[in-house]
Amino acid sequence: MRFELFVAARYLRAKRRQAVIGLITVISVIGVAVGVASLIIALAITTGMRRDLQNRLLSSTADVDLLRSMNDGIQNWEPLLQRLRKLPHVTAAAPGLYEPVLISRGSLAGGAMLKGIVPRDERTISNLLSHFTSGSAAELSQPTPVGITPPLVLGYDLADTIGAKVGDTVMVTSPQGDLTPYGLIPKYQRFRVVGIFHSGFYQYDSSFGFIRLKTAQQLFGEPDVISIISFKVDNLYNAGKIGREIQKSAGPGFTTTNWMQQNRQLFGALQEEQIVTFIIIGLIVCVAALNILIALTMMVMEKTRDIAVLMSMGVEPGQIRRIFLFQGFLISVVGTFFGLVIGYTISLLGQHYHFIHLSAQVYSIDYLPFAPRMMDGVLVTALSLGVSLIATLYPSSSAARVLPAEALRYE
Repeated sequence: MRFELFVAARYLRAKRRQAVIGLITVISVIGVAVGVASLIIALAITTGMRRDLQNRLLSSTADVDLLRSMNDGIQNWEPLLQRLRKLPHVTAAAPGLYEPVLISRGSLAGGAMLKGIVPRDERTISNLLSHFTSGSAAELSQPTPVGITPPLVLGYDLADTIGAKVGDTVMVTSPQGDLTPYGLIPKYQRFRVVGIFHSGFYQYDSSFGFIRLKTAQQLFGEPDVISIISFKVDNLYNAGKIGREIQKSAGPGFTTTNWMQQNRQLFGALQEEQIVTFIIIGLIVCVAALNILIALTMMVMEKTRDIAVLMSMGVEPGQIRRIFLFQGFLISVVGTFFGLVIGYTISLLGQHYHFIHLSAQVYSIDYLPFAPRMMDGVLVTALSLGVSLIATLYPSSSAARVLPAEALRYE
Protein backbone atom coordinates (compact mmCIF):
# COMPACT_ATOMS: atom_id res chain seq x y z
CA MET A 1 0.00 0.00 0.00
CA ARG A 2 1.29 3.47 -0.83
CA PHE A 3 2.41 5.60 2.10
CA GLU A 4 -0.18 8.32 1.40
CA LEU A 5 -3.05 5.82 1.12
CA PHE A 6 -1.93 4.04 4.31
CA VAL A 7 -1.94 7.27 6.32
CA ALA A 8 -5.28 8.36 4.81
CA ALA A 9 -6.92 5.06 5.81
CA ARG A 10 -5.46 5.32 9.34
CA TYR A 11 -6.80 8.87 9.69
CA LEU A 12 -10.29 7.71 8.75
CA ARG A 13 -10.27 4.88 11.32
CA ALA A 14 -8.51 6.74 14.14
CA LYS A 15 -10.37 8.14 17.15
CA ARG A 16 -10.67 11.94 17.12
CA ARG A 17 -10.62 14.54 19.78
CA GLN A 18 -13.64 16.19 18.14
CA ALA A 19 -16.39 13.60 17.66
CA VAL A 20 -18.28 15.93 15.32
CA ILE A 21 -15.65 15.35 12.62
CA GLY A 22 -16.35 11.61 12.69
CA LEU A 23 -20.09 12.31 12.55
CA ILE A 24 -19.69 14.58 9.52
CA THR A 25 -17.59 11.89 7.82
CA VAL A 26 -20.35 9.31 8.37
CA ILE A 27 -22.94 11.80 7.10
CA SER A 28 -20.76 12.37 4.02
CA VAL A 29 -20.66 8.63 3.27
CA ILE A 30 -24.44 8.37 3.74
CA GLY A 31 -25.00 11.44 1.56
CA VAL A 32 -22.92 10.03 -1.30
CA ALA A 33 -24.69 6.67 -0.99
CA VAL A 34 -28.15 8.29 -1.03
CA GLY A 35 -27.26 10.47 -4.01
CA VAL A 36 -25.83 7.59 -6.03
CA ALA A 37 -28.73 5.27 -5.19
CA SER A 38 -31.27 7.99 -6.08
CA LEU A 39 -29.58 8.61 -9.42
CA ILE A 40 -29.45 4.90 -10.29
CA ILE A 41 -33.15 4.46 -9.41
CA ALA A 42 -34.23 7.65 -11.24
CA LEU A 43 -32.32 6.73 -14.40
CA ALA A 44 -33.70 3.18 -14.25
CA ILE A 45 -37.26 4.57 -14.03
CA THR A 46 -36.90 7.07 -16.88
CA THR A 47 -35.19 4.46 -19.06
CA GLY A 48 -37.91 1.94 -18.18
CA MET A 49 -40.67 4.41 -19.02
CA ARG A 50 -39.11 5.16 -22.39
CA ARG A 51 -38.48 1.47 -23.13
CA ASP A 52 -41.96 0.27 -22.13
CA LEU A 53 -43.81 3.08 -23.89
CA GLN A 54 -41.77 2.54 -27.05
CA ASN A 55 -42.19 -1.24 -26.97
CA ARG A 56 -45.93 -1.03 -26.37
CA LEU A 57 -46.38 1.62 -29.02
CA LEU A 58 -44.39 -0.35 -31.58
CA SER A 59 -46.12 -3.61 -30.77
CA SER A 60 -49.55 -1.96 -30.98
CA THR A 61 -49.06 0.18 -34.06
CA ALA A 62 -47.42 0.03 -37.45
CA ASP A 63 -43.99 1.42 -38.25
CA VAL A 64 -45.21 3.30 -41.35
CA ASP A 65 -48.73 4.35 -42.39
CA LEU A 66 -49.77 5.23 -45.94
CA LEU A 67 -52.87 7.37 -46.53
CA ARG A 68 -54.34 9.74 -49.05
CA SER A 69 -53.19 13.34 -48.85
CA MET A 70 -56.79 14.60 -49.00
CA ASN A 71 -58.08 11.96 -46.54
CA ASP A 72 -60.63 10.81 -49.11
CA GLY A 73 -59.86 7.11 -48.77
CA ILE A 74 -57.86 4.64 -50.84
CA GLN A 75 -59.80 3.03 -53.68
CA ASN A 76 -58.73 -0.04 -55.64
CA TRP A 77 -56.51 -0.80 -52.71
CA GLU A 78 -55.94 -4.52 -53.18
CA PRO A 79 -53.56 -4.31 -56.21
CA LEU A 80 -51.75 -1.42 -54.48
CA LEU A 81 -51.35 -3.42 -51.27
CA GLN A 82 -49.96 -6.45 -53.12
CA ARG A 83 -47.47 -4.27 -54.99
CA LEU A 84 -46.25 -2.38 -51.91
CA ARG A 85 -45.80 -5.60 -49.94
CA LYS A 86 -43.00 -6.56 -52.34
CA LEU A 87 -40.96 -3.40 -51.75
CA PRO A 88 -37.50 -3.77 -50.18
CA HIS A 89 -37.42 -3.51 -46.36
CA VAL A 90 -41.20 -4.02 -46.06
CA THR A 91 -41.91 -7.11 -43.95
CA ALA A 92 -45.72 -6.88 -43.59
CA ALA A 93 -48.66 -4.74 -44.66
CA ALA A 94 -52.32 -4.55 -43.66
CA PRO A 95 -55.36 -2.50 -44.79
CA GLY A 96 -57.57 -0.65 -42.34
CA LEU A 97 -60.64 1.56 -42.24
CA TYR A 98 -60.94 3.93 -39.27
CA GLU A 99 -64.01 5.87 -38.14
CA PRO A 100 -64.98 7.44 -34.81
CA VAL A 101 -68.19 5.96 -33.40
CA LEU A 102 -70.30 5.86 -30.25
CA ILE A 103 -70.63 2.43 -28.61
CA SER A 104 -73.46 2.04 -26.10
CA ARG A 105 -74.98 -0.65 -23.94
CA GLY A 106 -78.15 0.37 -22.20
CA SER A 107 -77.60 3.76 -20.54
CA LEU A 108 -73.80 3.50 -20.71
CA ALA A 109 -71.87 4.77 -23.71
CA GLY A 110 -68.34 5.61 -24.75
CA GLY A 111 -66.61 7.11 -27.75
CA ALA A 112 -64.31 4.82 -29.71
CA MET A 113 -62.18 4.56 -32.80
CA LEU A 114 -63.59 1.58 -34.68
CA LYS A 115 -61.23 -0.09 -37.13
CA GLY A 116 -62.24 -2.44 -39.89
CA ILE A 117 -59.51 -5.03 -40.41
CA VAL A 118 -58.50 -8.21 -42.15
CA PRO A 119 -57.50 -10.21 -39.02
CA ARG A 120 -54.83 -12.29 -40.75
CA ASP A 121 -53.06 -9.15 -42.02
CA GLU A 122 -53.64 -7.10 -38.86
CA ARG A 123 -51.76 -9.60 -36.70
CA THR A 124 -48.64 -9.08 -38.81
CA ILE A 125 -48.40 -5.36 -37.98
CA SER A 126 -49.95 -5.19 -34.47
CA ASN A 127 -50.11 -7.29 -31.28
CA LEU A 128 -53.39 -5.80 -30.05
CA LEU A 129 -55.25 -8.97 -31.06
CA SER A 130 -52.79 -11.19 -29.19
CA HIS A 131 -53.62 -10.30 -25.57
CA PHE A 132 -57.18 -11.11 -24.51
CA THR A 133 -58.67 -11.09 -21.02
CA SER A 134 -61.70 -12.96 -22.32
CA GLY A 135 -62.95 -14.26 -25.66
CA SER A 136 -60.88 -14.07 -28.84
CA ALA A 137 -60.79 -12.56 -32.31
CA ALA A 138 -61.44 -15.90 -34.05
CA GLU A 139 -64.92 -14.92 -35.24
CA LEU A 140 -63.54 -11.89 -37.06
CA SER A 141 -61.85 -14.33 -39.44
CA GLN A 142 -65.07 -16.23 -40.19
CA PRO A 143 -67.98 -15.09 -42.39
CA THR A 144 -71.12 -14.15 -40.49
CA PRO A 145 -74.34 -15.80 -41.77
CA VAL A 146 -77.14 -13.50 -42.89
CA GLY A 147 -79.30 -12.37 -40.00
CA ILE A 148 -76.60 -13.01 -37.34
CA THR A 149 -75.23 -10.07 -35.36
CA PRO A 150 -71.66 -9.35 -36.56
CA PRO A 151 -68.75 -9.74 -34.10
CA LEU A 152 -66.87 -6.93 -32.35
CA VAL A 153 -63.64 -6.86 -30.28
CA LEU A 154 -63.27 -4.13 -27.62
CA GLY A 155 -60.43 -2.76 -25.51
CA TYR A 156 -60.48 -3.69 -21.82
CA ASP A 157 -61.07 -0.17 -20.45
CA LEU A 158 -63.64 0.67 -23.12
CA ALA A 159 -65.58 -2.50 -22.30
CA ASP A 160 -65.41 -1.61 -18.61
CA THR A 161 -66.71 1.90 -19.32
CA ILE A 162 -69.87 0.62 -21.01
CA GLY A 163 -70.19 -2.49 -18.81
CA ALA A 164 -69.83 -4.93 -21.71
CA LYS A 165 -68.72 -8.54 -21.46
CA VAL A 166 -68.14 -11.30 -24.00
CA GLY A 167 -71.51 -12.36 -25.41
CA ASP A 168 -73.21 -9.00 -24.79
CA THR A 169 -74.84 -7.04 -27.60
CA VAL A 170 -73.89 -3.38 -28.01
CA MET A 171 -75.13 -0.60 -30.26
CA VAL A 172 -72.66 1.16 -32.57
CA THR A 173 -73.65 4.59 -33.85
CA SER A 174 -71.75 5.92 -36.85
CA PRO A 175 -71.76 9.62 -37.82
CA GLN A 176 -71.56 8.49 -41.47
CA GLY A 177 -75.33 8.35 -41.76
CA ASP A 178 -77.99 8.49 -44.46
CA LEU A 179 -79.19 11.76 -45.97
CA THR A 180 -82.99 12.08 -45.68
CA PRO A 181 -85.51 14.92 -46.14
CA TYR A 182 -85.11 15.49 -42.40
CA GLY A 183 -81.34 15.80 -42.61
CA LEU A 184 -78.47 13.43 -41.94
CA ILE A 185 -79.52 10.49 -39.77
CA PRO A 186 -76.70 8.50 -38.14
CA LYS A 187 -76.45 4.79 -38.83
CA TYR A 188 -77.09 2.28 -36.07
CA GLN A 189 -75.98 -1.33 -36.02
CA ARG A 190 -75.88 -3.96 -33.29
CA PHE A 191 -72.72 -5.93 -32.68
CA ARG A 192 -71.94 -8.89 -30.46
CA VAL A 193 -68.85 -8.63 -28.26
CA VAL A 194 -66.69 -11.69 -28.95
CA GLY A 195 -63.40 -10.63 -27.34
CA ILE A 196 -61.86 -8.09 -24.95
CA PHE A 197 -58.16 -7.32 -25.45
CA HIS A 198 -55.80 -5.79 -22.90
CA SER A 199 -52.56 -4.36 -24.27
CA GLY A 200 -51.64 -2.51 -21.06
CA PHE A 201 -51.51 0.74 -23.06
CA TYR A 202 -54.42 2.89 -21.95
CA GLN A 203 -54.70 4.86 -25.18
CA TYR A 204 -55.72 1.70 -27.04
CA ASP A 205 -57.51 -0.21 -24.28
CA SER A 206 -59.85 2.72 -23.65
CA SER A 207 -60.75 3.76 -27.18
CA PHE A 208 -60.26 0.99 -29.73
CA GLY A 209 -62.57 -1.59 -31.22
CA PHE A 210 -62.15 -3.99 -34.17
CA ILE A 211 -64.62 -5.37 -36.68
CA ARG A 212 -64.25 -7.05 -40.07
CA LEU A 213 -63.23 -4.77 -42.92
CA LYS A 214 -66.30 -5.66 -45.04
CA THR A 215 -68.61 -4.94 -42.12
CA ALA A 216 -66.91 -1.58 -41.53
CA GLN A 217 -67.26 -0.60 -45.19
CA GLN A 218 -70.99 -1.33 -45.02
CA LEU A 219 -71.44 0.52 -41.72
CA PHE A 220 -69.53 3.59 -42.84
CA GLY A 221 -70.95 3.62 -46.37
CA GLU A 222 -67.51 3.20 -47.95
CA PRO A 223 -67.77 0.26 -50.40
CA ASP A 224 -64.35 -1.15 -51.31
CA VAL A 225 -62.52 1.81 -49.73
CA ILE A 226 -59.94 1.85 -46.95
CA SER A 227 -58.46 4.78 -45.09
CA ILE A 228 -54.94 3.48 -44.45
CA ILE A 229 -52.35 0.84 -45.30
CA SER A 230 -50.04 0.03 -42.40
CA PHE A 231 -46.54 -1.42 -42.75
CA LYS A 232 -43.92 -3.16 -40.66
CA VAL A 233 -40.33 -2.62 -41.80
CA ASP A 234 -37.06 -4.41 -41.11
CA ASN A 235 -35.36 -1.42 -39.42
CA LEU A 236 -37.38 0.75 -37.06
CA TYR A 237 -34.92 3.63 -37.15
CA ASN A 238 -35.01 3.80 -40.94
CA ALA A 239 -38.81 4.10 -40.93
CA GLY A 240 -38.67 7.65 -42.30
CA LYS A 241 -36.51 6.73 -45.28
CA ILE A 242 -38.50 3.56 -46.01
CA GLY A 243 -41.74 5.56 -45.70
CA ARG A 244 -40.55 7.96 -48.41
CA GLU A 245 -39.83 5.02 -50.70
CA ILE A 246 -43.31 3.64 -50.05
CA GLN A 247 -44.87 7.03 -50.77
CA LYS A 248 -42.87 7.35 -54.00
CA SER A 249 -43.92 3.88 -55.10
CA ALA A 250 -47.58 4.51 -54.25
CA GLY A 251 -47.67 7.50 -56.61
CA PRO A 252 -49.06 11.04 -56.40
CA GLY A 253 -51.80 11.86 -53.92
CA PHE A 254 -50.37 9.72 -51.12
CA THR A 255 -48.46 10.61 -47.97
CA THR A 256 -46.82 8.59 -45.21
CA THR A 257 -46.22 9.00 -41.51
CA ASN A 258 -44.04 6.87 -39.25
CA TRP A 259 -43.88 5.98 -35.57
CA MET A 260 -41.14 8.55 -34.85
CA GLN A 261 -43.20 11.41 -36.31
CA GLN A 262 -46.36 10.34 -34.51
CA ASN A 263 -44.62 10.10 -31.12
CA ARG A 264 -41.88 12.74 -31.41
CA GLN A 265 -43.31 14.92 -28.64
CA LEU A 266 -43.72 11.98 -26.25
CA PHE A 267 -40.17 10.66 -26.64
CA GLY A 268 -38.74 14.19 -26.66
CA ALA A 269 -40.47 14.90 -23.34
CA LEU A 270 -39.13 11.63 -21.87
CA GLN A 271 -35.57 12.50 -22.97
CA GLU A 272 -35.81 15.98 -21.43
CA GLU A 273 -37.26 14.47 -18.25
CA GLN A 274 -34.28 12.12 -17.96
CA ILE A 275 -31.80 15.00 -18.32
CA VAL A 276 -33.62 17.21 -15.79
CA THR A 277 -33.92 14.29 -13.33
CA PHE A 278 -30.19 13.60 -13.61
CA ILE A 279 -29.34 17.24 -12.93
CA ILE A 280 -31.73 17.70 -9.99
CA ILE A 281 -30.91 14.45 -8.20
CA GLY A 282 -27.22 14.98 -8.99
CA LEU A 283 -27.39 17.96 -6.63
CA ILE A 284 -27.67 15.42 -3.77
CA VAL A 285 -24.17 14.22 -4.68
CA CYS A 286 -22.98 17.84 -4.70
CA VAL A 287 -24.38 18.37 -1.18
CA ALA A 288 -22.57 15.22 -0.04
CA ALA A 289 -19.38 16.58 -1.61
CA LEU A 290 -19.76 19.75 0.47
CA ASN A 291 -19.94 17.54 3.55
CA ILE A 292 -16.67 15.91 2.47
CA LEU A 293 -15.11 19.35 2.08
CA ILE A 294 -16.23 20.37 5.59
CA ALA A 295 -15.06 17.08 7.14
CA LEU A 296 -11.62 17.30 5.53
CA THR A 297 -11.22 20.98 6.39
CA MET A 298 -11.95 20.26 10.06
CA MET A 299 -9.63 17.26 9.94
CA VAL A 300 -6.80 19.40 8.57
CA MET A 301 -7.33 21.83 11.45
CA GLU A 302 -7.28 18.95 13.96
CA LYS A 303 -4.24 17.26 12.41
CA THR A 304 -2.12 20.40 11.95
CA ARG A 305 0.44 19.22 14.54
CA ASP A 306 0.60 15.75 12.97
CA ILE A 307 1.11 17.29 9.53
CA ALA A 308 3.92 19.45 10.89
CA VAL A 309 5.63 16.44 12.47
CA LEU A 310 5.41 14.48 9.22
CA MET A 311 6.83 17.37 7.23
CA SER A 312 9.67 17.85 9.74
CA MET A 313 10.51 14.15 9.20
CA GLY A 314 10.92 14.72 5.46
CA VAL A 315 7.41 14.17 4.06
CA GLU A 316 6.96 16.46 1.06
CA PRO A 317 3.98 18.87 0.66
CA GLY A 318 2.84 16.87 -2.38
CA GLN A 319 2.58 13.75 -0.25
CA ILE A 320 0.57 15.61 2.38
CA ARG A 321 -1.75 16.81 -0.36
CA ARG A 322 -2.22 13.27 -1.63
CA ILE A 323 -2.99 11.98 1.89
CA PHE A 324 -6.08 14.17 2.10
CA LEU A 325 -6.99 13.59 -1.54
CA PHE A 326 -6.98 9.85 -0.82
CA GLN A 327 -9.02 10.47 2.32
CA GLY A 328 -11.79 12.21 0.39
CA PHE A 329 -11.51 9.59 -2.35
CA LEU A 330 -12.00 6.77 0.18
CA ILE A 331 -15.11 8.46 1.60
CA SER A 332 -16.49 8.82 -1.93
CA VAL A 333 -15.63 5.22 -2.91
CA VAL A 334 -17.33 3.75 0.17
CA GLY A 335 -20.44 5.90 -0.32
CA THR A 336 -20.57 5.19 -4.06
CA PHE A 337 -20.23 1.44 -3.50
CA PHE A 338 -23.12 1.29 -1.05
CA GLY A 339 -25.18 3.62 -3.26
CA LEU A 340 -24.69 1.37 -6.29
CA VAL A 341 -25.65 -1.72 -4.28
CA ILE A 342 -28.81 -0.07 -2.89
CA GLY A 343 -29.79 1.53 -6.21
CA TYR A 344 -29.39 -1.59 -8.33
CA THR A 345 -31.05 -3.80 -5.70
CA ILE A 346 -34.17 -1.62 -5.61
CA SER A 347 -34.19 -1.26 -9.41
CA LEU A 348 -33.88 -5.01 -10.02
CA LEU A 349 -36.62 -5.76 -7.49
CA GLY A 350 -38.88 -3.18 -9.15
CA GLN A 351 -38.11 -4.63 -12.59
CA HIS A 352 -39.06 -8.12 -11.44
CA TYR A 353 -42.04 -7.55 -9.11
CA HIS A 354 -43.68 -4.33 -10.48
CA PHE A 355 -44.55 -3.32 -6.92
CA ILE A 356 -45.35 0.35 -7.74
CA HIS A 357 -48.68 0.72 -9.57
CA LEU A 358 -49.70 3.75 -11.63
CA SER A 359 -52.92 5.18 -12.95
CA ALA A 360 -53.10 4.04 -16.56
CA GLN A 361 -55.33 7.01 -17.41
CA VAL A 362 -52.51 9.41 -16.50
CA TYR A 363 -49.34 7.52 -17.42
CA SER A 364 -50.67 5.19 -20.19
CA ILE A 365 -49.08 2.18 -18.40
CA ASP A 366 -50.32 0.57 -15.21
CA TYR A 367 -47.06 0.03 -13.30
CA LEU A 368 -43.77 1.85 -12.77
CA PRO A 369 -41.14 0.18 -14.99
CA PHE A 370 -37.48 -0.12 -14.01
CA ALA A 371 -34.70 -0.72 -16.54
CA PRO A 372 -31.29 -0.52 -14.81
CA ARG A 373 -28.34 -0.25 -17.17
CA MET A 374 -24.63 -0.80 -16.52
CA MET A 375 -23.78 2.37 -18.43
CA ASP A 376 -25.84 4.41 -15.96
CA GLY A 377 -23.75 2.95 -13.13
CA VAL A 378 -20.52 3.94 -14.90
CA LEU A 379 -21.84 7.48 -15.50
CA VAL A 380 -23.06 7.93 -11.91
CA THR A 381 -19.82 6.52 -10.48
CA ALA A 382 -17.76 8.93 -12.58
CA LEU A 383 -19.95 11.85 -11.44
CA SER A 384 -19.75 10.88 -7.77
CA LEU A 385 -15.99 10.33 -7.69
CA GLY A 386 -15.31 13.40 -9.82
CA VAL A 387 -17.38 15.78 -7.70
CA SER A 388 -15.95 14.34 -4.48
CA LEU A 389 -12.37 14.73 -5.71
CA ILE A 390 -13.05 18.34 -6.62
CA ALA A 391 -14.33 18.89 -3.06
CA THR A 392 -10.99 17.63 -1.64
CA LEU A 393 -8.81 20.09 -3.57
CA TYR A 394 -9.13 22.98 -1.12
CA PRO A 395 -8.55 21.11 2.18
CA SER A 396 -5.69 19.05 0.69
CA SER A 397 -4.01 22.20 -0.61
CA SER A 398 -4.45 23.85 2.80
CA ALA A 399 -2.78 20.84 4.45
CA ALA A 400 0.16 21.06 2.04
CA ARG A 401 0.73 24.73 2.96
CA VAL A 402 1.15 24.05 6.69
CA LEU A 403 4.47 25.45 8.00
CA PRO A 404 6.09 23.02 10.47
CA ALA A 405 7.85 25.75 12.48
CA GLU A 406 4.66 27.74 12.98
CA ALA A 407 2.59 24.65 13.85
CA LEU A 408 5.11 23.36 16.43
CA ARG A 409 6.11 26.70 17.93
CA TYR A 410 4.04 26.26 21.10
CA GLU A 411 4.38 22.47 21.42
